[in-house]
Amino acid sequence: MELAAFAEEINLLSFGRYNFVFTMIPSSQRKAIADLLRREVVPAIGCTEPMAVALCTARARELLGVFPERIEVLLSANILKNAMGVGIPGTGMIGLPIAVALGAQVGRSEYGLEVLRDVTSEAVEAARNYLATGAVSVALKEGVSETLYVEVRCTAGEQVSEAVIAGAHTRFVYLSKDGEVALDRRTGSSSCAEAECVPLTLQRVFDYATTSPADELAFIGEARRLNMAAEMALGGEYGHSLGRTLRGEKELHVMGDSLFSRMLAYTSAACDARMAGAMVPVMSNSGSGNQGIAATVPVVVYAEQTGASEERTLRALVLSHLTAVYIKQNLGRLSALCGCVVAATGSSCGIAYLMGGGYREVAYAVQNMIANLTGMICDGAKPSCALKVSSGVSTAVMSALLAIEGKCVTSVEGIIDEDVDCSIRNLPISAATE
Repeated sequence: MELAAFAEEINLLSFGRYNFVFTMIPSSQRKAIADLLRREVVPAIGCTEPMAVALCTARARELLGVFPERIEVLLSANILKNAMGVGIPGTGMIGLPIAVALGAQVGRSEYGLEVLRDVTSEAVEAARNYLATGAVSVALKEGVSETLYVEVRCTAGEQVSEAVIAGAHTRFVYLSKDGEVALDRRTGSSSCAEAECVPLTLQRVFDYATTSPADELAFIGEARRLNMAAEMALGGEYGHSLGRTLRGEKELHVMGDSLFSRMLAYTSAACDARMAGAMVPVMSNSGSGNQGIAATVPVVVYAEQTGASEERTLRALVLSHLTAVYIKQNLGRLSALCGCVVAATGSSCGIAYLMGGGYREVAYAVQNMIANLTGMICDGAKPSCALKVSSGVSTAVMSALLAIEGKCVTSVEGIIDEDVDCSIRNLPISAATE
């Protein structure tokens, strides 16, 4: 048998000084993983927490059939935390009330997390006037166990409609109109929202990303297209303008116009735009636009600057995004742990792979990331998230570099276990103690 055929037979690939034998995942499992990725990596406009509230409002208004005279919104603490301080696209305003009012004015539930894509200046003015009447109330939902919970009640005369989202940003668990229930799945676990959980390990994530037929992975290219377009913030004033600042003359004198500085600047710029409410869609990951950005942009910038092939770039992106999805399966949708820890861990895996690393180096990158960023808390979605995202990206690069050199934090240090999957499972424990 010729060497090339033999290599294909056992899935042996060689990159630089590394040689690896991969395990091909059966097609049925590949389809399940691909379906999972397509559910978790979806377009979103604006911060996903206020968009989930707008989405729930839009659905309640659709059920009502007429424009509501009053809208009452009850939310879990984590939704409140993540929705109060971010810009709402197309409005120049921050906070939940305007998101609720626009959800009622122009929101369409069929758009999902792009629910406010039809916002116009006229709609914003109408929403402002509606808010001025005191028609919208937003409060904490007491006694709810879900960290992600949105309840909206719309009334018009004697008519009443209710909609509830729980467990995932687009997962409706209750719908009713005038006491007639159209949907009720509030009982039971929602940790595997919308479909059964796909059991993952880091090895399975790696095998899927590196051995699946290339044409099956092409869909992830849309994440590159959307999230790289968000670097338009480099040319404008958004949030704290961290990305733009990092490309300034003084800053380049300090940091240099390097691959590293570009990875930081472009990722931060995309986050700047999103948190400020720029009317641009991004590809989210596990219900978070910032996670989608952090899992995409550093990998794409590294791939472009180092001349990686299209196929390796797509495989690195799948590895990054699927690693983030896997970690979120263990951590939960919303937690005390900053999402950049999750997404930057994914990007570190993608970067390590592009550097020529195999499974061992990818696992090392994950261990190094967990050892470094675990203590970063989520204190709400806001413009300064760009600072945390940049910290995540810088750590992702450092962790990948260490991994490629065979350096890994050991199991006698902090929450790191010899088994990388156990280290990932330790993350919820550490987050619960924050």
